[in-house]
Amino acid sequence: MDNQKKISAAIAAVMHYLQEEEAVLMQQAAMGGVPQALSVSAPAAAFSPWSMNGRQTQMQMRNLMQLRTFQRGSRF
Repeated sequence: MDNQKKISAAIAAVMHYLQEEEAVLMQQAAMGGVPQALSVSAPAAAFSPWSMNGRQTQMQMRNLMQLRTFQRGSRF
């Protein structure tokens, strides 16, 4: 019975949130504004060849470690 109350409360909270979000969008549309996304992601970082090279080097080293290319304590 307790789980049923929790599930009902969670569903009610989600429905309330969706109704509030819809009301905000309707208000923005009524004021002539363009509705904006409520969750805006961070802008993508500019392309940097240095960071790409660093990531590729790390992946290559990780791959070599997984293939056990490096031997412990061995000398050339």
